[in-house]
Amino acid sequence: MGPVLAGVLQLLALIAALALAYIPLGTYLARVYSSDRHWRVEKWIYKGIGADPDTEMRWPAYLRGVLAFSAVGVLFLYLLQRLQGHLPGSLGFQAIDPDQAFNTAASFVTNTNWQSYYGEQAMGHVVQTAGLAVQNFVSAAVGIAVAVALVRGFALPHSRLRSSGGTPIRTGELGNFWSDLVRGTVRVLLPLSVVAAIVLVACGAIQNFSGIHEVGRFMGGSQQWNGGAVASQEAIKELGTNGGGYFNANSAHPFENPTPFTNLFEIFLLLVIPIALTRTFGIMVGSVRQGYAILATMATIWIGFTALMMWTEFAHHGPAPQLAGGAYEGKEVRFGVGASSIFAVATTLTSTGAVDSFHSSFTGLGGGITMLGMMLGEIAPGGTGSGLYGMLIMAVIAVFIAGLMVGRTPEYLGKKIGTREIKFAACYILITPALVLVLTAAAMALPTPGHSMSSSGAHGFSEILYAYTSASNNNGSAFAGLNADTQWFNSSLGVAMLLGRFLPMVFVLAMAGSLAEQRPVPATAGTLRTEKPLFTGLLVGAILIITGLTYFPALALGPLAEGLAS
Repeated sequence: MGPVLAGVLQLLALIAALALAYIPLGTYLARVYSSDRHWRVEKWIYKGIGADPDTEMRWPAYLRGVLAFSAVGVLFLYLLQRLQGHLPGSLGFQAIDPDQAFNTAASFVTNTNWQSYYGEQAMGHVVQTAGLAVQNFVSAAVGIAVAVALVRGFALPHSRLRSSGGTPIRTGELGNFWSDLVRGTVRVLLPLSVVAAIVLVACGAIQNFSGIHEVGRFMGGSQQWNGGAVASQEAIKELGTNGGGYFNANSAHPFENPTPFTNLFEIFLLLVIPIALTRTFGIMVGSVRQGYAILATMATIWIGFTALMMWTEFAHHGPAPQLAGGAYEGKEVRFGVGASSIFAVATTLTSTGAVDSFHSSFTGLGGGITMLGMMLGEIAPGGTGSGLYGMLIMAVIAVFIAGLMVGRTPEYLGKKIGTREIKFAACYILITPALVLVLTAAAMALPTPGHSMSSSGAHGFSEILYAYTSASNNNGSAFAGLNADTQWFNSSLGVAMLLGRFLPMVFVLAMAGSLAEQRPVPATAGTLRTEKPLFTGLLVGAILIITGLTYFPALALGPLAEGLAS
């Protein structure tokens, strides 16, 4: 079997597995977030944190819950790293430096999982499990909660009116953040992660709390490895679209990703929840066809990017790829070019950031595809929750464009898209490009950051552009050639991650509140049918055009220049 055919068959097997999981998981998620019952363990948690899960929240209160919880998470994880030398199970590792501790805390709380450290040489068992792994769960649950709040803004039927002094009022309430957070963790992420961890252990991933031990001597030195709760962290790392690896080699390490089957299984894990959430969306708004339209948009972009990536990596440009049968540099030989291409596209079109190969070693155009996937906003299918709410924001913009074309007030799912909503959407799509381009320009202009580049010219520029694209879009993968463990990069990337995560959430929740207050508009003959293929095509075009106009000059200086020169 040739490598191209092997890659295509793996892609088809992945699509089949996702199709099988789509309906049951999407339906289950809708039930989780629509239920008015609380499990006993959830009641204990609510009592412990002092939250009333039955209190409905308007969007400012929901946002305060998101920000307060995340701020506590950043502080806790920062202190845990700074005190590591005094903790049991530290494996002899000392406290993390302040700038790197800030960067890592911001990274894991924002679901980015950017790592400027070598995990097996810096973090002990307590920090890995009680700090990083916990944030892998709750940061993913926060993303789903915000997405569900936006869906409720569209779905609030008929404006859910209350009576106040005999006068009906529109409430604009979006549910309860604490309830959504706990349910997402307890009912969704924990059970799925347990099953996934068992599968990974059965296939060879390690799961222990052993110390550092020597595994061999060579060339006058020795090689040492430490164990850890790797399989359990690997499961939530992929399932929650987190991406932070226990080891520096991430999913290219055999302890994390031992076989070609686990490689495909991990790709499945990082895609399954974002894809299933489209069905959840369809059920909650009362039309599964609306969910299928969003799914079709995501699938079109994902399959197109995967096909393009496989073509660039199998294209045999240059003597080395011609002799090898593909661009094998930087690829894990256990998986090959096809599987590495599928993983690279999946991890950058979601907010995962895990890698089973080094994106810096991809062809110039291949590296550009990974960057472009993040620049789209990671919405095909995107992160756990963030992909859905990002795509819905783009749907609002597409509906607005269609309304301008026909001279009609735009509507989406029975809600009018007015000046207020389009301002929120515009602010949402402008935040991350501003962070990426401004910080990249600053890093290239200042004298110190340039010393971290391992290459010059277009490839060196791509290293810095990739880093800020990854951080601002909360992806976490790296171009692998940049030394990011400096005060400049730890600080600036940390700020980019925090702003890139929470500023968009402000506008998402503000839009959700605005939509929830509206009375539904009945559909007429002039209403755009947003469940039809025409709208899917319009949405795909809007996404690609907006991204292209925003990022094309920067891409032309980096990966496009490198790709055309090769």
